[in-house]
Amino acid sequence: MRFKLIVVFVQDSKTEEVAEAAKQAGATGCTRIYSASGEGLKSASTFFGLTLETQRDVLLLLVEEHRARQILERIGEAGEFDETSGTGIAFQVDVEDAVGVAHQIKSIAPSLKEIGL
Repeated sequence: MRFKLIVVFVQDSKTEEVAEAAKQAGATGCTRIYSASGEGLKSASTFFGLTLETQRDVLLLLVEEHRARQILERIGEAGEFDETSGTGIAFQVDVEDAVGVAHQIKSIAPSLKEIGL
């Protein structure tokens, strides 16, 4: 079985909504890293030396490759990434190898057989 890692940088106000959308699209788990910071195209506004920006969270999802695109698209929709600038980004990368995923393989193998994979 082959996997993709989906990496999501999302506004903290949308973290739970995005994670739930990924789950509904077929993701079997999600690791959350809270309160990450970074910079986009535009620098954050400042007020008396304080940066005025929302916090970002990072979500990491190890998913079966045949489900990856659908999950990625659902994440983008839930996070409104293409509709509103600065709401977040998501991308997927190939995973060469992984350990500790035997339970995930057992749980998704039957559904993959149903669709002929």
